[in-house]
Amino acid sequence: MANLKEIRNRISSVSSTMQITSAMKMVSAAKLKKAQDAIIAMRPYADKLTELLQNLSASLDADSGSVYSVNRPVNKVLVVAITSNRGLCGAFNTNILKECFSLVENKYAGKQVEFIAIGKKAADILSKNNVVIANHSEIFDDLTFANVATIAEELMAKFVDGSYDKIEIVYNKFKNAATQIVMTEQFLPIVPNKEEASTTTDYIFEPSKIEIVEELIPKSLKTQLYKGVRDSFASEHGARMTAMHKATDNATELRDQLKLTYNKARQAAITNEILEIVGGAEALNN
Repeated sequence: MANLKEIRNRISSVSSTMQITSAMKMVSAAKLKKAQDAIIAMRPYADKLTELLQNLSASLDADSGSVYSVNRPVNKVLVVAITSNRGLCGAFNTNILKECFSLVENKYAGKQVEFIAIGKKAADILSKNNVVIANHSEIFDDLTFANVATIAEELMAKFVDGSYDKIEIVYNKFKNAATQIVMTEQFLPIVPNKEEASTTTDYIFEPSKIEIVEELIPKSLKTQLYKGVRDSFASEHGARMTAMHKATDNATELRDQLKLTYNKARQAAITNEILEIVGGAEALNN
């Protein structure tokens, strides 16, 4: 009977876990809808703004170029790693951290690489072996354009004053609830789109091309970072919903197996008791 009690305890434990994972799945599904609608509505605006900025930047003369498009020899790199504050979302955070380590070991080997973490998971892991100069994990408590814009302004200031020669963003791009794509985007310096600039029609500028570009660049960079954070936010809920769905299915399967094992053990115990009773009765008769 001790064996039966152990199996009953395991069934109870698995059932409790299944209820938790099922609840987490429903919560993430509810949050995902809102986050997905937000990033899908934002992408066309962000992409068109970036395209327009690249075209205008490519058409500027070298002498009249923006301070945000200055190309310097790359010696010091800043990487903005966007993860989540919580786990239980499959390989969502692990994929970002792997990409960050790959940048340090391969693409920027021999360079000085530092990080800004947006998300507790990035801050916790990257700070063990790398320099994390800031942690903005609180951004997810109130995810607004104004709050993200403050971080973008900080990045722009660090590039302009020469603290870093290049700034990159690493985040998960939302495709659907089950698929997230790890993206590494160059934030600064701005990369002009030479091909697009040579094929597009001429614009009429008022007041002037330089003034428009200078006004457009900060807005575009803030939008780019906000889009990355929004993409990551939607991807997190999609990844967590998928992970919890799989966990619930696995818990259900394990519970069913334990119930079958329990029934077999219980049947065997009853059979043994019957055999003992029959054997005792036969011994008395003899």
